[in-house]
Amino acid sequence: MAGFMLLFAIVLICCIIFNKLSSKLGIPMLLAFIVLGMFFGSDGFAKIDFDNYKLTEDICTVALVCIMFYGGFGTKWSSTKPIAVRALLLSSVGTVLTAAIMGLFCHFAIGIGFAESFLIGAVISSTDAASVFSILRSKRLNLKYNTASMLELESGSNDPFAYMLTMMILTCMSTGMSGGDILYMIFAQVVYGLLFGVGIALAAGHFMRRFIFNTEGFDMIFLVAIAIAAYAVPVMVGGNGYLGTYVAGIILGNRRILNKKALVNFFDGVTGFMQMILFFLLGLLAYPSQLPEIAPKAILIALFVTFIVRPVVVGLILLPHGGKLKQAALVSWAGMRGAASIVFAIIAVVDPAIIANDIFHIVFFIVLFSILIQGTLLPFAAKKLDMIDDNDDVMKTFTDYTEEVPIQFIQFKIENNHPWAGKFISQILLPPDSILVLLMRGEERIVPNGRTRMCVGDTLILSGRAMGKVEGINLYERDIDENDSWKNKMIKDIPSGESLIIMIRRGRRVIIPKGNTLVRENDILVINDVK
Repeated sequence: MAGFMLLFAIVLICCIIFNKLSSKLGIPMLLAFIVLGMFFGSDGFAKIDFDNYKLTEDICTVALVCIMFYGGFGTKWSSTKPIAVRALLLSSVGTVLTAAIMGLFCHFAIGIGFAESFLIGAVISSTDAASVFSILRSKRLNLKYNTASMLELESGSNDPFAYMLTMMILTCMSTGMSGGDILYMIFAQVVYGLLFGVGIALAAGHFMRRFIFNTEGFDMIFLVAIAIAAYAVPVMVGGNGYLGTYVAGIILGNRRILNKKALVNFFDGVTGFMQMILFFLLGLLAYPSQLPEIAPKAILIALFVTFIVRPVVVGLILLPHGGKLKQAALVSWAGMRGAASIVFAIIAVVDPAIIANDIFHIVFFIVLFSILIQGTLLPFAAKKLDMIDDNDDVMKTFTDYTEEVPIQFIQFKIENNHPWAGKFISQILLPPDSILVLLMRGEERIVPNGRTRMCVGDTLILSGRAMGKVEGINLYERDIDENDSWKNKMIKDIPSGESLIIMIRRGRRVIIPKGNTLVRENDILVINDVK
């Protein structure tokens, strides 16, 4: 046992070192994890004999649940909303079209059996969220026309459709299905996945708004449980668990919940760990000596899906819906195959359906090709297509909001002889470019206004430019569009309730608001909500 634990520690350290090296070399870190797994595998240097597909499937399913939940949790809906229709068309219609065209190609051009051809098409029909998210963040690809948000939503939401197609084809191959069975399976996969994903997320959000976790870190454990439940419950009734957990992640990630910054950082670390384990295991399971045998078929499939099918499908969906040609070209190139495709291939291997070809190594080869070529050249392609937007920040498309707020917090207590004791907020003069954000009176948290009287013993928290964190400050954004009721109103005329506007982003300007500050269209308001 001790030897196994030492080996596990060595593998993790190697993954971390490879992550650093891959960044310097300009190759996706996920490829480094696969190569490391192959190095330790039975055909590699360490000669670890590992061929347990069922165990790998179970571990990879847990990893995918975490990755997909965080994919939803980290996606900022306000940034994604303008391109949501196009992205969802890509993830649904685009996935089905890709699977269908690839199935026809594999059968008629390569000579693979009819059912097995469409199985391969289904398995490789989705783009990889882990790879896309990793490259967008690590390379800080600030893309024009909300393209980063489109890629995030498409890659995060198309795995459930690929999974549904894979399971339908495997069921047809092993037991057969009538037309009614197929229709019900589609209904159950989509409806139950959405229904339970939304229901579990809403219940969890309601619970977190009213329940205070007394022990630090328990809210993170609670969200992990929710992610697992959002997957498991739909699966138990024939629904799509991946769809359920992704939808739950989107809903919870875009709600105002306490401690969101820490939650996002936690899931960022967990997801990174899961990606390391997932890609390492997939590399460990592969036999490099078998790759040359399947290479001719795999290369043809990889070239066809990358340079023919993906561009055609993206063009058919984006261009008629207002997409620009260079945007469609970049979205096409960013359609990387990844971990989900290999996991679905493993599902096919352990399924009772009879498969004539080595589908695992075929898909494994395609993923290696995709990550190495498309992933490595994605930043280059973005620059060549003039899709880099220097005035944008790709990190704004994620919900980890507080990392980008350039303010700091100052805390002090009103003592007996303090000149502010007994005065109303409107009677005091605050330091320039600062605002009183929170007043703590014993266990009570008060968002102050001009009529709030300060008492001896009160703890005041002021905010100004820079960065920081304090208990009781719960920030969220409100984007002012043309239909917003706050548009063209002064701050003093906006009902405060339990919230307070503490900062306004206007283009590149940061404004600390006063009562007579006018709210304009396209302003981004940073608001503190005591609840």
